[in-house]
Parts: sequence; structure tokens; C-alpha cells
Amino acid sequence: MTSVQDEYYEFAVELARDAAKVLKNSIGSLKIMKEKQGDWDLVTQYDTKIEEIILGQIKIKYPRHKFIAEESTGQNLPELTNDPTWIVDPIDGTTNFIHGFPHTCVVIGLAMEKDMVLGIVYNPILEQFFSARKGKGAFLNGERIKTSAVQDISKALICFEPGFIKVDYLREYMVERIETIARKAQGIRTLGVAAITLCYVALGVVEAYPIEGPGISTWDIAAASLIISEAGGVVVDRVTGEKVNLMKPRAIGACNQKIAKELIRILRDADARVDARKK
Repeated sequence: MTSVQDEYYEFAVELARDAAKVLKNSIGSLKIMKEKQGDWDLVTQYDTKIEEIILGQIKIKYPRHKFIAEESTGQNLPELTNDPTWIVDPIDGTTNFIHGFPHTCVVIGLAMEKDMVLGIVYNPILEQFFSARKGKGAFLNGERIKTSAVQDISKALICFEPGFIKVDYLREYMVERIETIARKAQGIRTLGVAAITLCYVALGVVEAYPIEGPGISTWDIAAASLIISEAGGVVVDRVTGEKVNLMKPRAIGACNQKIAKELIRILRDADARVDARKK
């Protein structure tokens, strides 16, 4: 017998595939670009078009459900309630999309009673369809995935986004964090797309990914946080180490709790050195 959550999942899969057709067909097209917070936070007409496709179908199929979506609610983020709530990013990695860099995706998640129950992150350019349902595991193109078994930060590959160096108040902190992680970890990589990078943690090819800053919001981590947890990893608050608050994401996605705790310590110490220099 098909459960209600199975019905939601099947609907979300078709929705993601329909929306991703627009992304795939338009990645090489001329785009109208606007800056939201700076030249590192862009939006195109395709962000709006894809979001309209997704939300339009949700409103028809489930008119009583709520939604949180980047272009529709981004400036006035609603409160997450117990009602079924779809959390949508029509194009994550918009700058990549504009440049034709193939790491970009459609993100669809569903929260029920404030808890994520399904998540889909779909990159149609590379045909990577990440998915998870609560309690049923995480998958890439239908194959179960699992986080890395690495326990030592010196053996870890850490993803990090250096773009916030452009933000004046973050510049010194970002430089110090990058230098510190580079010294401690086996390597640093950057993809410029939050949801896919978190899914790479779930896939086991990256050990951790700290994500926070202006422009980072609920839709960047909601679906992928479920995919990580269902793959055996953790998504925690970067400062407290507690379960991340999806509505105020300052997060670390990690392959396990040990790596997450070590990265929290490393970043806290890096920030403290900057604070000391500012006094």
C-alpha cells in the first residue's frame, strides 16, 4: 500500500525532473542577471521561471500545503510550522549556471511537523539525482550512498566557499578560516553550490562542508541535510554543535560527529585569532 509520504515523494521526483528540464535547456542561454546582495549572489529569469513551475504544481496538487522558496519568500522568510511545507531552491549555484559551470541543481524538500521527510537535489547537467526519505536511506541515481569513514581531520577533504571574502565584515575571518583549514585538512575544494556540496558529503567523497554567510538560507540546506543524515552523517550548528536550525542555517555538514566537532573547534579558534587582532 502506498503511504502519503510515498505519494509526496513520487510527486516531488516528477516535479524535480520537470523543473530540471528548464535548467538543462537554458544553461547555455543568454541570461538576464540581477544582483541580490552582491556579485556573488545573483538571480536570473530562469530562477523565477523554474520556481513558478514548481510552486504552480504544488499549489494545484496540494493547495493547503505551505512553501518556503528562494525567489518567492526569500526577502520575508516565513516561520516553519507543523504544516506540510515545501522548501524549494529553483537553481542552486546560480553563478555556476550563468557561467555554464556544470555544478548547479534544482532542490526540493518537504518538512512535516518541522522535520524534513524528503529531499531531492538534482543536477541534470551531470545527471546526478540525489534523494532521501526519512528512515529509508539516501541514494544517488537509485543506488544507496554512505558517508566517509574518515575520523582524522588530517585525512579529510573539506569543501569551503571563499566567495564571502568579498563581504567586508567577513574578509579577515574568511582568510583566517581558509588558511587554518588548509593547514589542518588533507585538502580544500570549492564548488560554489551548497546543496550539491552537502550531497557530496553524503556520497562519501568529501568529509565536511561548513556553510554560512549572507545569502545562505533554509533552501540551501533543508533537503540536503536529510540526504546527509540518511547517509549516516550529521548536519550541526557551526557554533554550538547541536542539531542545525533550518531557519537560521550556520551549519557544518560532516561525515560523522568527530569530524564535525573538530571542524567546529578549528573554525572557533580561527575566529578567535581574528577577534584578538581587532582589539
